[in-house]
Amino acid sequence: MAAEVTGLDLRQLLDTPTRNAVLEAFHGNQILVFRDQDLTKDEQIAFTEQFGTLERHALSNRGTSDSPFVHLVTNLDVAGRPTGKLGSTRWHSDKSFRPAPSMATVLHAKILPPNGGDTCFANMYAAYEALDEAERGELDALKVVHSWELSRENIDRKLSAEEIADAPPQTHPLARVHPETGRKGLFMGMHASHLEGMDMAEGRARIEALEVHATQERFTYRHNWRVGDLLMWDNRCLLHRADPNFDVALYPRVLHRTCLRGTPTV
Repeated sequence: MAAEVTGLDLRQLLDTPTRNAVLEAFHGNQILVFRDQDLTKDEQIAFTEQFGTLERHALSNRGTSDSPFVHLVTNLDVAGRPTGKLGSTRWHSDKSFRPAPSMATVLHAKILPPNGGDTCFANMYAAYEALDEAERGELDALKVVHSWELSRENIDRKLSAEEIADAPPQTHPLARVHPETGRKGLFMGMHASHLEGMDMAEGRARIEALEVHATQERFTYRHNWRVGDLLMWDNRCLLHRADPNFDVALYPRVLHRTCLRGTPTV
């Protein structure tokens, strides 16, 4: 999991052989790291679109009017001051509450604290494959409900009726087959509400136990950001989270995020 790609200026569109090589590396390594990049929002959109269709963000995360497909990931308020709050600190897969969950996320570091503010990743292929055969067989038959509404309630935020209508609950396989590689991985995270057909408390306990298993250090990669880093990762086989391991009330952390639409799960 995770590979560094060198020798590319992502402000320039990739030729077909290079684009195909990047995509092959993406499928093989799940996370690609491109160092020393300096993309505008429009250039990041152009890079992202080489690999698929841009995904709209949830209503509360939509970008500014100049770039609605670029979500500003930041701990700053409208006046540019650190708020002391950092979002996305719990394990999740982007847009897993959509009928066609995100294929990929592209995150570009613009302003960083002097230390910390890492992003952590957990490999859901490896977590699934480490389970014994009997448990894998049991999980293969289960469906998990992903709910943006309940996910937000877990962080004490109540959605508006408009937001709920924009992102109603969706059911996906708990053991998801990757559409490109054919490998199976666990598909859960903080947006996973409960297991279909199972008592809510029992289902949530099962999901939480699987998350503890899946996020063991042996399944994880921690990215120590540098300004100019651009990461591209596969939401179909990874969980990720931001680590608030810096003074969030003192130092700014600003990254630009674009997402690619995936396909319905099977």
